[in-house]
Amino acid sequence: MLSILDKYILKRYLGAFALLLVLFLPIMVTVHIAEKVGKIIAKDVPAGEVIIYLLDFTIYFSNFLFPLFLFISTMFFTSKLAMNTEVIAFLSSGVSFNRFLRPYIIGATIVCVFALIFSAVFVPNASSGFNEFQSKYFRRGDDKNTTNVFRQINDNENIYVSNYQPSNKNGFDFTLEHFDGIDLKYKIYAQRIKFKDSIYTLTGYKKRTILENGEIIEREQKKDTLFSFDIDELTPTDYIAETKTFTELNKFIELEEKRGNSNLNIYYVEKYKRTSIPVSAFIFTIIAVAVSSVKKRGGMGMNLAIGIVIAMTYVFLDKVFGTIAEKSTFNPWIAVWFPNIFFAVVAFFLIRNARR
Repeated sequence: MLSILDKYILKRYLGAFALLLVLFLPIMVTVHIAEKVGKIIAKDVPAGEVIIYLLDFTIYFSNFLFPLFLFISTMFFTSKLAMNTEVIAFLSSGVSFNRFLRPYIIGATIVCVFALIFSAVFVPNASSGFNEFQSKYFRRGDDKNTTNVFRQINDNENIYVSNYQPSNKNGFDFTLEHFDGIDLKYKIYAQRIKFKDSIYTLTGYKKRTILENGEIIEREQKKDTLFSFDIDELTPTDYIAETKTFTELNKFIELEEKRGNSNLNIYYVEKYKRTSIPVSAFIFTIIAVAVSSVKKRGGMGMNLAIGIVIAMTYVFLDKVFGTIAEKSTFNPWIAVWFPNIFFAVVAFFLIRNARR
């Protein structure tokens, strides 16, 4: 059962967090739309698409920024409690600091569960819509072109394209090799491959089938056919992991491992962030309480200044280690969880000092 103290703090905890979201998100959207309005007008983007894009933008960035929102809101209302000497009154009544911390942990659990559901249900679709809109209207040229792409799509088949354009699903110098064990059975070549409406159109088609006593060569100027691979998975774009649910992401990573993708870290980083970001709610809540529950010279402003420094340090470490993992062979789990581990240690020492 929750006591009056629990209900009081929990209500303030969740209320301050919700209030900060309501106040800050419209500002974030306004600043973003002001930055992009010139391109939107120049491209004559339909109003309906813009509204959906802004909704996707809000969901997409809220998922990454919610730990900071939670941290700042907790710092704010706990500092207010300290300034009004309410914290001293609670502790003087015989409530231990651990007992005082309990409603915060309950609130952090609620936020963590909400964040996990939010990232599983809403974020993948929002990420897809956000990035597709960016690619369609804001990016210059096709900055997602890929060259010299080789993939093993199953145990018997390999594919290759010299150049692939994800935006229009075009590939050039396409080759598919089919093996039986170590023996090459047939090889398909096309000057160009294009995917549309589940159909692959091959231009400059040539198929070489190897027989025991010779070979058969087929040629066609244009041929429509089906393949067992998805052309988007031929060369996944950087954001494709963000658009998948956790189950889909695990299957995708497994498939990419079989295909010989040498840059899996970018997908592992996304996978581990699905759990590391919600867990950070607990760490930031404890740090916020430890820092702001003590009345300081300088008042609430000093507490908020300390909070901003801590928040910026977290963002810096998250970006630096995430980028290192994506661009190198650095262990992605360590890279993603290092900021949480580092601040968990900080939280331990801060809360121990606050108990004194």
